[in-house]
Amino acid sequence: MNIYADIRTLVTDALDALVAEGVLPEGLDFSNVAVEPPRDPLHGDMATNAAMVLAKPAKRKPRDIAEALAARLADDERVATVDVAGPGFLNLRLAGPVWAGVVRAVLEQGADYGRSDMGQGKRVNVEYVSANPTGPLHVGHTRGAVFGDALASLLDFAGHEVTREYYINDGGGQVDTLARSVYLRYLEAHGQEVAFPDGTYPGDYLIETGEALKQKVGDAYVDQPEEVWLEDVRNFSTDAMMALIREDLAALGVKMDRFFSEKSLYGTGLIEAALASLESKGLIYEGVLEPPKGKKPEDWEPREQTLFKSTEHGDDVDRPVKKSDGSWTYFAPDIAYHFDKVERGYDALIDIFGADHGGYVKRMKAAVSALSDGKVPLDIKLTQLVKLYKNGEPFKMSKRAGTFVTLRDVVDQVGSDVTRFVMLTRKNDAPLDFDFDKVLEQSKDNPVFYVQYAHARVKSVLRKAAAAGIAVDDTTLAGADLSGMTHDAELSLAAKVAEWPRLLEIAARTHEPHRIAFYLYELAGDLHALWNRGNDETELRFLQEDDPATSQAKIALARAVSVVISTGLGILGVTPVEEMR
Repeated sequence: MNIYADIRTLVTDALDALVAEGVLPEGLDFSNVAVEPPRDPLHGDMATNAAMVLAKPAKRKPRDIAEALAARLADDERVATVDVAGPGFLNLRLAGPVWAGVVRAVLEQGADYGRSDMGQGKRVNVEYVSANPTGPLHVGHTRGAVFGDALASLLDFAGHEVTREYYINDGGGQVDTLARSVYLRYLEAHGQEVAFPDGTYPGDYLIETGEALKQKVGDAYVDQPEEVWLEDVRNFSTDAMMALIREDLAALGVKMDRFFSEKSLYGTGLIEAALASLESKGLIYEGVLEPPKGKKPEDWEPREQTLFKSTEHGDDVDRPVKKSDGSWTYFAPDIAYHFDKVERGYDALIDIFGADHGGYVKRMKAAVSALSDGKVPLDIKLTQLVKLYKNGEPFKMSKRAGTFVTLRDVVDQVGSDVTRFVMLTRKNDAPLDFDFDKVLEQSKDNPVFYVQYAHARVKSVLRKAAAAGIAVDDTTLAGADLSGMTHDAELSLAAKVAEWPRLLEIAARTHEPHRIAFYLYELAGDLHALWNRGNDETELRFLQEDDPATSQAKIALARAVSVVISTGLGILGVTPVEEMR
C-alpha cells in the first residue's frame, strides 16, 4: 500500500474527468503532477502542485484549476477536507480510516510493506569498494562499502535485479610494489634486517604474509634476483591481500556477488575488443592533445597517441587509450572492464568512487555511453572523506596499517551496526565527521541510539502486553478496532509511517540511501514524542489498564512503527535491537 500513489491516482483521475467535461483541454501531460507532504504539517496531510504545473499548458489560471479540482477531490471518502492555498496549491486532509488502513497494511504485509516493482526487474550492476589489493581497507573504503551495499539493498527492495561487484586493481604497478614489500618481510622472516625504501608498504600487516611465503617456498627466493620471484610473489601477495579484504568486508557485513580481476583483461583480447568496438563507431583516432590546463607550452611535449573521441559523448577533452610507446593507458582497461559489463547485459551501471576520482567521472560516462550507444546509463557516486575523532582529538593512524586508520579499527571500536548507520547519516558527497565517543552516546544527538531505542521501546511494550495476557501477534493487531485512533499525535505518527513507500521509491530513484537513515530518525522521533506525551496524558499510553481492546489498537500503531524501522535498518545492513542495555 502506497497511500501517496493512491492519492496521486485520485488526483489524475479527477483531472481526466475535468478534461472530459471540457474544463481542461485535451493532451495535457500529468507526469509532473506530484502529491507529497506539505512543508508545514499545519497545512494538511498532503499537497499537490497539479494546478500550478498545468496552468501554463492548459492556458488557465492556477486557482481556477485548483478550485475545480478541489470540488472533485472532496467527493472522495478518503478526503476529509481540501483547501486551495496561495496561487493554486491544494492541501488535503485525509479521513481517519485512511490512517487506520495504513497501520493494517503494515501489519499484514510486514517486512514487505513499501517493497515495490519500480525497478521492473531491470538488471543493475553496483560496483563499490574496488580498493587496490595492497593492504587492509581503510576508513575511506568503509564509507564507500557501506554506501554501495546499502544502495544495492535499496535497489533490490525496489524491484531491481542487483549484482554487487568488486573490481580488483591487480594489473598495475602497485601490485609489483606490494610484491617487493612482501619480499622484504619474507627476508625478515629469514632473520635478515631490512629497510623499506620510499614507495614500499611498511605496515605490520605484511609480516604474516612474509611468514606465510616462507612457509610456502622455504629459502628458495632468499637473495635471488627479482626476475626469479617477482611474478610468484605478486600472485601470492595479491591473493593474501584479497583474503584480508574479504575478511574486512565480512566484518562490516558486506558480501560481494562477483570479484572481477583487472589482470584478466590483459593478454586476453578484452581490451582490444573494447577499443575495436569504439573504433567501429569512428571514435578512435591518432592525434596530439592540447597541453593540460596550467601547463606552459614550453613544458609540454606533444606526442601522437591513440585517442578516444570522448568529447562526442559529453567529456571535456578527448582521452588517450594508448601511449606513444604502444602501452595501454590506465583508462584503456577501465574501458574494457565497463565494456564487459555492457556485454553482460546490464540495464544500468553504478560505480562508487572515492572523492579523489572526481576527474574520472566524465570520461567514464563518455566511455559507457559510446560502448552502449547511449542505452546503458552509468551513474557515478563519489564518497567524500571521513574525519575520525576520539576524546575530542583526531583519531591517530593505525600502527598495523602504518599509514591509515583501517576498517577493522573502526568496527572493533564501535561495531558493524553503528559503523554502517553513522556512515549513512550524511549524503555521500558531503564530508562526514565520525566521533567514536558520540556514536556510542545514549542520547537524541546519536541517531543510531535514537532509532534503535525506538525499536526497543516497542518491543518492550509487546513483551509487557503479552505478559498481561493481551494478544499482540500481527494478525490480531491488524484486526483490532482502530477507529479510536483520533488524537493528532497518533494520526501524525501513522502519517509518518505512510510516507515509507514513497520515501523508498525516491531514495531508489535518486540512488540516495542516506534518505532512509534520515527518515528513520524522524520516525523514531515521532514515536518517542508520542511515548513521552503518554507520561502526562494517560489516554495516549500504549498499554491501557484493564482495556485489552484499546491497548491492542494503540499497540498496533506502535508495532507498525517497529516494522518499518526494522525493514529500514535491514536495508541499511543494521540489525535492530530488541532491548537496550
